[in-house]
Amino acid sequence: MPATIDSERTLQRERKAGNPNVLSVDIGGTLIKAAVVDETGSLVSEFVTTPTPRPATPEAVIALITRIAEPLPEFGCISVGFPGVVDHDCISTAPNLGTQHWKNFDLEGALHGTFGTPVRILNDAIVYGLGVAKGPGRECVLTFGTGMGCALFIDGVTFFGLELGQHYACDDCSYDQYVGHAAYLEIGLEAWNKRAERVISAVHALTNSDRVYLGGGNSRRITFALPSWAAVVAPSSGVAGGARLWHPDLDRWFTARQTTIPSQARR
Repeated sequence: MPATIDSERTLQRERKAGNPNVLSVDIGGTLIKAAVVDETGSLVSEFVTTPTPRPATPEAVIALITRIAEPLPEFGCISVGFPGVVDHDCISTAPNLGTQHWKNFDLEGALHGTFGTPVRILNDAIVYGLGVAKGPGRECVLTFGTGMGCALFIDGVTFFGLELGQHYACDDCSYDQYVGHAAYLEIGLEAWNKRAERVISAVHALTNSDRVYLGGGNSRRITFALPSWAAVVAPSSGVAGGARLWHPDLDRWFTARQTTIPSQARR
């Protein structure tokens, strides 16, 4: 049955009464990153990075997350940053994993069935931003990885996943193709940096942001001097943001989802 605000708050209390830690998973087209974090987003476990399965089917990805989680400390709930559009109760698109595998897949339900814990899922750029965007004002998050993720935050609490990666950067080339990892491998570091610099300036102007945060695996390849309004943030921000998914100020984003409240919130 659809979760109500009261049931979400009950779930919050049950989780915290049992174990407040979060298994935070950042699913990428190239790498899957995970860690157990506390309610503040601080690492409780090691930060684990492992290659994304090929093909990246739901079954293969869930099996990998299960293996990653096995040696980690126990947790009371799960957060997932997913590289695509996440609808209320299923995945809509997964351009860098294979939408044909993922469209209409209930990842939340599958992970809940595997681990027996509450699960919350949002677009990966949004989750990344939840780890760094605190306000005030308008903040933009760009993630440079297999493709390019983008999210916009207002005062640190209102947010939008923009999916700019699938839109044209120039001619018939999408942003994913223009500054994605395949482009980096094809054109090399110097040319890729020129493209990244143009993209950062263009998105800053498009979103009229006060600050732009740059994350994802390829953000560490940026060699040009950043303007005062831009900053590269730590790779662990993607999992640190997972803790925010379970903060009460985000309950309203999940009350429309189909949620099963387990009797015991543990792994």
